[in-house]
Amino acid sequence: MPRPNILYLHTHDAGRYIQPYGHAIPTPNLQHLAEEGILFRQAFCATPTCSASRAALLTGTWPHCCGMTGLAHRGWALNDYRRHLVHTLHRTGYASALCGTQHVAARAETIGYEEVLDLPAGRNVETVAHAARAYLAREHDRPFFLSVGFDVTHREYPAPSWREDERYCLPPAPIPDTPETRRDLACYKAAARRWDAGAGIVLDALADAGLADETLVICTTDHGIAFPFMKCNLNQHGCGVMLILRGPGGLGSGRVCDALVSHVDVFPTICDLIEIDRPDWLQGHSLLPLIRGEANEVRDETFTEVTYHAAYEPMRSVRTKRYSYVRRFDGRTRPVLTNCDASASKQVFLDAGWAERPPAAEALHDLVFDPGEVANVADDPAYATVLADLRGRLDRHMAETDDPLLAGAVALPDGTWANDPDELQPHGRETSA
Repeated sequence: MPRPNILYLHTHDAGRYIQPYGHAIPTPNLQHLAEEGILFRQAFCATPTCSASRAALLTGTWPHCCGMTGLAHRGWALNDYRRHLVHTLHRTGYASALCGTQHVAARAETIGYEEVLDLPAGRNVETVAHAARAYLAREHDRPFFLSVGFDVTHREYPAPSWREDERYCLPPAPIPDTPETRRDLACYKAAARRWDAGAGIVLDALADAGLADETLVICTTDHGIAFPFMKCNLNQHGCGVMLILRGPGGLGSGRVCDALVSHVDVFPTICDLIEIDRPDWLQGHSLLPLIRGEANEVRDETFTEVTYHAAYEPMRSVRTKRYSYVRRFDGRTRPVLTNCDASASKQVFLDAGWAERPPAAEALHDLVFDPGEVANVADDPAYATVLADLRGRLDRHMAETDDPLLAGAVALPDGTWANDPDELQPHGRETSA
């Protein structure tokens, strides 16, 4: 049987804030994709920062292991671009093409795609979608890996239309319900609507070309939406991501999976689905047993991390089905506000005194009694055994993966730059690759 094509469909900063995850954010094309595939409700990125998250998915390794502990447009790079997924696929006969955003290299040509599709009008939704459609309409003599990346759900958002009436919007869980935050969410909904339209063009093109039944579709995002206490935070709001797979090999019928999974699990899953050997550097678990109904879980825990975003903010986390544990390594008594994108929602918090609220050096959350992850029980004696267990899990993970934080503060690599952690807003060359 011929190996399937692979369509990697992704966007910025969208978390799980789309229709198939139950939110009042109409995304009918993504809803249809979910109804034809399998949706993972407990999928998490490896880090809630843009470049490092994508690097973890595309190398199958934790960010501090692949070298991407900051942002590509600020100088960070993979230790070895030959570990990017496309090179493994090339060795097994795949063609590859990049359309739109990639954000794991300052220059797309560095990665090693056989083709970078021309976007004469820039990376707007329509240009990216139509370039992908033209690629899919070609004759293909080899299976292909096509990465289609959109920017529209990254701030700044488009203005809402009549479809996104701010009077009737509900801000996401960590955000208070005010006129400013309702308007902000309406703008995100406008961005999500445009992304969904672009995704629909690509998915329709796949069907029109007669390739839908022989293509593995991977639809995801890098991390949570760009609101306070979401993006760049090691909670479900920052690290919870959409993950929808559709295609051959049991990936159909509108199934929903509640198993704990990570972005680092995607690379080994692809290897198993297309029946090729896994590279020896992979650190994730294949999701194939979940897809085939052979297991209810493939991991007991997953890990997330931040080293640099706009500024240095070293944090590590371990999450199980029941608990979430976060540890900070910077000793700060003030929040790193520059790691939160400027927005009307951010201003609401600043006006209420956010700058004077110290972050917890250590946090433990019971996800049954505290699904919003706001009640820190790290000092509660009733959770002492749980706290010791999760501390130990995180310590072992850091030791086994040679986490550089074990040796102390992580210095800026040569050729990179970051904001001062005490700056209020990120600034500088804030464009994604």
